[in-house]
Amino acid sequence: MTEAVSPRRRREVIDALRRGTVPANGLDLLAVGLERFIPTLDADLGVVASGGSAFKAIRGEYGAGKTFLTRFLGERALRRGFAVAEVQISETETPLHRLETVYRRITEVLRTASMPASAFRAVLDSWLFTLQSDAVAADSSLAHASELAVTSAVDQLLESRLATVTAKTPAFAQALRAYRAAVVAGDVVTADALASWLGGQPHVAAAAKRAAGVRGELDHFGAMGFLQGLLTVLRDAGHPGLLLVLDEVETLQRVRGDVRDKALNAIRQLVDEIDSGRFPGLFLVMTGTPAFFDGPSGVPRLAPLAQRLATDFATDARFDNPRAVQLRLQGFDHAALTSLGAKVRDLYAGGSTSSDRIQSVVGDSYVDELATAVAGSLGGRVGIAPRVFLKKLVSDVLDRVDQFEDFDPRQHYALTLRADELSDVERNAAGASLKSQGDGPALVRTPQAASHPDDIDLQL
Repeated sequence: MTEAVSPRRRREVIDALRRGTVPANGLDLLAVGLERFIPTLDADLGVVASGGSAFKAIRGEYGAGKTFLTRFLGERALRRGFAVAEVQISETETPLHRLETVYRRITEVLRTASMPASAFRAVLDSWLFTLQSDAVAADSSLAHASELAVTSAVDQLLESRLATVTAKTPAFAQALRAYRAAVVAGDVVTADALASWLGGQPHVAAAAKRAAGVRGELDHFGAMGFLQGLLTVLRDAGHPGLLLVLDEVETLQRVRGDVRDKALNAIRQLVDEIDSGRFPGLFLVMTGTPAFFDGPSGVPRLAPLAQRLATDFATDARFDNPRAVQLRLQGFDHAALTSLGAKVRDLYAGGSTSSDRIQSVVGDSYVDELATAVAGSLGGRVGIAPRVFLKKLVSDVLDRVDQFEDFDPRQHYALTLRADELSDVERNAAGASLKSQGDGPALVRTPQAASHPDDIDLQL
């Protein structure tokens, strides 16, 4: 497996794990336990690419792998030519009850296979180029026609393709026309301003808006139409669809009741519009915790939304239906955590000049011991251990084995967790085990000294 991995891809993955974050790319190298979801998710991507739309809600506790799965899906979507946008729901920056902030964030983080971030402007320019190319391809005589004739043909094609958008959101189509006119005329200032307005940015120069014949700022209700317009532009620019991930939707539980109800209704609106066929080319994925989907401060507050998301999870998890509207992530067990650690070790070794030594010193038995120790340090909660486990495996063990020929983790390393390197959930799991040591609170465990979490001796 590792022989086919490019040095850059390997480094990006390893560096992210060293920092304790989910890698932005290369997640197929780390995928464990996702096999049963892949056929259904690929089928959904196929439906969207053919002009349909899809929606999935992914539920799981902290550490179950929700972000990993959505980014894994994002990689598969990018390989199919999709555009991808991952929006972290936040009550201050991207509140769901104000969809204009969500749309703005979509355009800010939009990425494609050729443009890793902030691809919105590049998509607009690609749309312009494709529009002219398609017009010339449809009428070969335009290849030798005057600029005026080409412009007229492109205008006609533009109107044809924007017909649906014009009917729903005339302002978006009008601004697109003005953007094209500014680009053709070489008016960079106006083109920049209109690109910002099309991206949902506030405080755009009034002169540019007057030139386009539009006014005001994007609001909650206009955001739906702008999203529809964006999908049209993406399709005409050669991208068959948009994978939109709304991550950490459970944060809605912390906002004021009336605001929460508006946000839940916004989700219902999006789901209903997808079902109605308003958003061809959209694959919407939403992540949240079971408490959000089932608890009194979440989805059940809005009966119509609860009905749309209802899924049977009373049956044995082995028989969960991947085609259902909700997907349940069970999180890691010990075997999966150890398997993941072995994958990371093999990936690391594949790019090291000390590959044989790494495989020998950090063998499967040691990976198993370290996984046991990290999980034990977090109260035995294996499901929330992957982030810390992989961070320690890479930065504390593999890096040292790679750099120091005489380093043996069984002799020279004791697992140490500091409170300030843990998330809130991880700190709560560690609980009273955290203690003050040296220059900060820490928890010390020795992985080689135990084979079960209950056998690990706290150095208190």
